[in-house]
Amino acid sequence: MQHVPLLINGEFISSESQQFIDVTNPANNTVIAKAPVASDAEVDAAVASAKEAFITWREVPVSERARVMMRYQQLLKEHHDEIATILSSETGKTLADAKGDVWRGIEVVEQAMNVPAMMMGETAENVARGIDTYSYIQPLGVCLGITPFNFPAMIPLWMFPMAVACGNTFILKPSEQDPLTPTRLAELFIEAGAPKGVLNVIHGGKDQVNKLLNHDDVRAVSFVGSVPVGQHVYKTATDNMKRAQCFAGAKNHSVIMPDANKQQVLNNLVGASVGAAGQRCMAISVAVFVGDAGEWVEELATMIGQVKPGLWDDEDAAYGPLISPQAKARVLSLIQQGKDEGATCLVDGSDFTLKGYETGNWVGPTVFSDVTEAMQIYQQEIFGPVLCCMVVDTLEEAIALVNRNPFGNGTSIFTASGAAARKYQHEIEVGQVGINVPIPVPLPFFSFTGWKNSFYGDLHAYGKQAVRFYSETKTVTARWFENDIPTGPNMTINLK
Repeated sequence: MQHVPLLINGEFISSESQQFIDVTNPANNTVIAKAPVASDAEVDAAVASAKEAFITWREVPVSERARVMMRYQQLLKEHHDEIATILSSETGKTLADAKGDVWRGIEVVEQAMNVPAMMMGETAENVARGIDTYSYIQPLGVCLGITPFNFPAMIPLWMFPMAVACGNTFILKPSEQDPLTPTRLAELFIEAGAPKGVLNVIHGGKDQVNKLLNHDDVRAVSFVGSVPVGQHVYKTATDNMKRAQCFAGAKNHSVIMPDANKQQVLNNLVGASVGAAGQRCMAISVAVFVGDAGEWVEELATMIGQVKPGLWDDEDAAYGPLISPQAKARVLSLIQQGKDEGATCLVDGSDFTLKGYETGNWVGPTVFSDVTEAMQIYQQEIFGPVLCCMVVDTLEEAIALVNRNPFGNGTSIFTASGAAARKYQHEIEVGQVGINVPIPVPLPFFSFTGWKNSFYGDLHAYGKQAVRFYSETKTVTARWFENDIPTGPNMTINLK
């Protein structure tokens, strides 16, 4: 049985804890590893290591920090398939999906390589007579990242490479449900040349998170996860006077206009709704058909009904199991609620099982029509392979529907009309908008910009906003008097 190590002060160590969390294969719930619940002393040691390392790491030239990122991205590329295989084994994701998870993380590391340009300050000469003003971008100190189960490669790589490239040190607290992937990421980061203490990895649950959130030496907190936990993390961090960015829940709508390319719409909605078993914060969970486009719902349901879940190494599998029995039970409960509340279940995946893996966390693709805003399947983030379909008469009604929703992570519109697309992108109260693109996740030179209850904070992940989040600006106003300039053949400067 593999025991997941902690990373403290550059060393992978076995925890002194006697309490462990089972890491399971979601396809059959067999235990594949055990993650330790770190002791208070181990948490304190990780923070102390990061605090000590910051003293020297912040003085490393920014170009040298960028070169560590260059070596790291190369190692990630060399081990890309290996990381994806580890990821599949503990999440159940198909290998193709896992590879995408790893690659999107690598793209952020590549952006971190550009940190010298992103940390340049500003200068203005003669702001007053003989006075110049200029600014420096400087690191904060010890930063904390709390990451979820659904993207165990991509989301840690959203966080610590950008923070570390800016000159900070970092403590990563990954999900206890799939810690093997983040551990491998950390091993490769050490191999890339990261000094001791620059990255530390702590495992555990709520108690370990709370201890880190309340620790005086932690300066900034990054979080991705559910709404209740996101609200707790944000409130606790800010109550402790820490900087915080917390990415939380979502209920992403796709609006389909009747002039859209029908086949493009249907093909895109299949993968965007039930791909990755719906366990992604940018999944399309509500399809809003405008006018005559409502006639496409039955055909969409037929296509989604043909999607087959399977094992991670099955090339024909569209997606894998849910992460845990608890996640499966919650999704099945919401599906039943949808039926009880009067929605029409066009495709029902409640009874799906995979032969030979009947004990796994399987849920088949599910499609509801006749969904209303009052229903729980509409109000809650299901986080499973479930699509809700709604029909409205006009684009204005669709915009009003989306804007009434308390979440604002991502949305998309399918249309052939530039005017409709512009109206939608301008009026919609959602942070990330796709036009004929189902899942509009920005590339890393932009930032991931959820709104409303999908995000708590003001500076978002990766891109330029990440540099601002993980740094402080120091402004210098300088004046030098010309009569102090030394003259003569033997010029000396009095430094007293």
